[in-house]
Amino acid sequence: MPNPGAIAAELALGSLTLHEGLIASLAEAFKREGFTLALVGGPVRDAILGRLGNDLDFTTSARPADSSRILKKWADTIWEIGAAFGTIAAKKGEVTVEVTTYRSESYDPQSRKPDVNFGESIEGDLSRRDFTINAMALELTTDQPTFIDLFDGAGDLAKKVLRTPGSATDSFTDDPLRMLRAARFAAQLDFAVEPSVISAIVEMSDRLSIISAERIRDEFVKTLMSPHPRLGLRLLVETGLASHFLPELPKLKLEIDEHHHHKDVYEHTLTVLEQAIAHEDRLGGPNLVIRLAALMHDIGKPRTRELIPGGGVSFHHHEVVGAKMTQRRLKELRFDSKIVDDVSTLVFLHLRFHGYGSGEWTDSAVRRYIRDAGDLLDSLHVLTRADCTTRNKRKADQLSATYDSLENRIAELKAQEELDRIRPDLDGEEIMAILGIKPSRLVGEAYDFLLELRMERGPLGAEVATEELLAWARDKELGSSK
Repeated sequence: MPNPGAIAAELALGSLTLHEGLIASLAEAFKREGFTLALVGGPVRDAILGRLGNDLDFTTSARPADSSRILKKWADTIWEIGAAFGTIAAKKGEVTVEVTTYRSESYDPQSRKPDVNFGESIEGDLSRRDFTINAMALELTTDQPTFIDLFDGAGDLAKKVLRTPGSATDSFTDDPLRMLRAARFAAQLDFAVEPSVISAIVEMSDRLSIISAERIRDEFVKTLMSPHPRLGLRLLVETGLASHFLPELPKLKLEIDEHHHHKDVYEHTLTVLEQAIAHEDRLGGPNLVIRLAALMHDIGKPRTRELIPGGGVSFHHHEVVGAKMTQRRLKELRFDSKIVDDVSTLVFLHLRFHGYGSGEWTDSAVRRYIRDAGDLLDSLHVLTRADCTTRNKRKADQLSATYDSLENRIAELKAQEELDRIRPDLDGEEIMAILGIKPSRLVGEAYDFLLELRMERGPLGAEVATEELLAWARDKELGSSK
């Protein structure tokens, strides 16, 4: 049987041709000064997988001051912000490198910040890495590049399994964020997680409480934006990790979908997420807002659950409750305000289409649908289609055809009325001139009245709009109106 290590070494060395001259020159710069240098961690893993990028990590026997001195001569730009932790970053051409001194650090169990101790060997450095697939290295300052794999990371890479170099409990005690990284790598690489690692996460999920919201958010986003988010989300829910930062997701397992399409709303949600991803080409590719909206769209159901006589279940107004819950949760995870607003808006609107019936909406209702969605209209199209998860093919085809009809009507109205730039037929200056009033809240009220009229009846023209405005003013008994 072929040796996975030998195969991995050959694959990794083959991938290095992408940056062969640059890596060789960096290794020579360190070797000339009497230091070792090895490509390490994720880049070695990615080199074996044939997807080496432009961000390269190295480990060295050089102390940070020495690394800085060498890199200043070699690179176009350097950054020393991580020097206290042994890391000097630099950029040469299109490639960014991080060179970190061998580390052998210890952690306070109540803090994720390490007490950094520089190590003396690459073996010690590799033993403190998160997973075996990230604990491989290519020593570059020997006569020939040497592949170092002390924990059979190449074998685990071939078997597609995540395992820690040592005890998973010790690893997660040192750095609880590694538990989230397990979910992220499972989702990114389509890997299974070794049972002992899962058991350790279950036992230690409470340690996530010492991690900042920003760091949790970043790992969660990487999981959600991966090629296989269902794998990572399942691990987060089943180990209890999600309960610490996204408790709304595991709570969906308790609810039965009122249409009995899935065994529970949780399974339905994961299916909606995957179906939204399948439509992301409409949004230009992977899209964080639509993935978050798909994940959060039904989180209001547990709070709105009501039993119906005869054994059914309803979740009236769960979109309203869910939008508020979404806004609160994403703010707690320190998401950007624009993302918070966009995702909560989509959650609020995700049921609107179901009032369309078989096409009974008036043009006015279609205009309001467009107005309320605003620049999220394409995202709402994707979310609404993804949310149609019935197993009944006839009903699924009918829903799809009905939504096709709505999209066609939207396209027609947009072409006729320029709805992307919908405005009243009179602007603020014209309103003030017609009513003989100065800037005030009345101008805003009149503007809103005309906008509502525009939504209801379509374009009116200046003459009809003026007549309607004057009638409105008379009803309000504005003395200056004619």
